[in-house]
Amino acid sequence: MAASTFPIALVQMRCEPNPRANLDRAVARLREAAAAGARIACLPELFLSPYFCQREDPKLFDLAEAIPGPTSERLAQVARETSLVIVASLFERRMAGVYHNTAIVLDADGSLLGRYRKMHIPDDPLYYEKYYFTPGDLGFQMFPTRWGRVGTLVCWDQWYPEAARLTALKGADILFYPTAIGWHPAEKAQFGESQHQAWELMQRSHAVANGVFVAAVNRVGHEGPADGGLEFWGASFVSDPSGTMLSRGSHDKEELLIVECDLRRVEDVRRNWPFLRDRRIDAYGDLTRRLID
Repeated sequence: MAASTFPIALVQMRCEPNPRANLDRAVARLREAAAAGARIACLPELFLSPYFCQREDPKLFDLAEAIPGPTSERLAQVARETSLVIVASLFERRMAGVYHNTAIVLDADGSLLGRYRKMHIPDDPLYYEKYYFTPGDLGFQMFPTRWGRVGTLVCWDQWYPEAARLTALKGADILFYPTAIGWHPAEKAQFGESQHQAWELMQRSHAVANGVFVAAVNRVGHEGPADGGLEFWGASFVSDPSGTMLSRGSHDKEELLIVECDLRRVEDVRRNWPFLRDRRIDAYGDLTRRLID
């Protein structure tokens, strides 16, 4: 029977142009996390390469790979050898012309429990994801791993309370958010602090509203032209089910965050803040409409 208290690990890293180097670095940090006692570890969004969605280039579809494939197989070997549950974000090639931004969950025996395909796809300056990714078609999911019930959402999904709620209702105790988010350097001085605070506040609110742990893992470093591009803000963090910040990474350094989670907090918080009990499910039908006239 799984213990109620165990450490989770977030791998905050830089992402180089060489996918093999990124995978080697990620594997080394995963092994380090397992050696430190972590039971579940999460990598940043699309960690195998720089964040390529800053531009639209058909040649960049060559970065995609099948699942199962070379990367998932290597990570599965790490999971088997360390008994570590791994959440990893990959650029999935489903078939020619259909690609997804996909998070896989590997159980502690290396088996592929399943995949989550990113549901909300942004299209903003330097985040041209609609060019590359077909919206997810697997819905919101919970994965019953050896160490805990895990839900995984991806980056832009962070801003949607519906995504967190539906994943929690599936039974997830921990929501993992592999992420690639940063500042436009020209905007940082004026908007940087408020943008980061909004990102963190939104996700901590998911923890409170649903009585779950929330773990967001981001990359760090500047990517793109020196006079533009994106400065990824790191600040990976774990919040407990009451919204309390358990740990937060720096804005600019590669780090391995190892954070103790006590799943008994889910039960305790939900008993005292019974938001799920008091939901008026009979009154929410209009949420399926784009607008309410």
